Amino acid sequence: MHPEDLSFRDRADAGRQLVPRLRPYAAQHPVVLALPRGGVPVAFEVAKGLRAPLDLIFVRKIGAPGQAEFGLGAVVDGAHPQVVLNEEAIDRIGVPSGYIEEEIQRQLKEIERRREHYLAGRRPVDVGGRVAIVVDDGIATGGTVRAALKGLSRAHPARLILAVPVAPADTVEQLRTEADEVVCLMTPEPFYAVGEHYDDFRQTSDREVTTLLDEAQRWNREGAP
Repeated sequence: MHPEDLSFRDRADAGRQLVPRLRPYAAQHPVVLALPRGGVPVAFEVAKGLRAPLDLIFVRKIGAPGQAEFGLGAVVDGAHPQVVLNEEAIDRIGVPSGYIEEEIQRQLKEIERRREHYLAGRRPVDVGGRVAIVVDDGIATGGTVRAALKGLSRAHPARLILAVPVAPADTVEQLRTEADEVVCLMTPEPFYAVGEHYDDFRQTSDREVTTLLDEAQRWNREGAP
């Protein structure tokens, strides 16, 4: 594949290109879950193409005491929020009693705040027994996506699918153990950054997120988009 082929016009174009690979799931009434904010324009096109409901999946890191960037686990949004913990890291640094539970509650409140901001408090779609398709605009290291998949798997979806336009080949292989299927359109080598594979990779605004979510909500009320 030539370098000039390794790009999408923008996130919407990437989402439209994912649809044919995911169309076999359309008849199974899937739910599409976007990682905000960049994953939303991609997921919107996927949901539209599959005539599926669109929701957000929030992942909040549980940081170590005094080292917020050192992840001890994550809280994953959903109808039944899940906590994914790195027990080895927790034991290694000796976390004070009660700290993890306090952090879980703090991150749950932040998830509620963000859900209110983007979705006017609409409750998460329950993925139990359904095909759940997690969508982002691309993956570099995969930490956030891995936590999302681990959390969602505990909600017992019928199938758990990860769909992204671009990611490193080794990251894709690692994530295959967390999902029933990983759909990735491009695995360029060498891989430098997700944004290098988009002609337009400007930051997705809050306003764009809420506009797309409102439109998706409208078509689900009224029928097919």
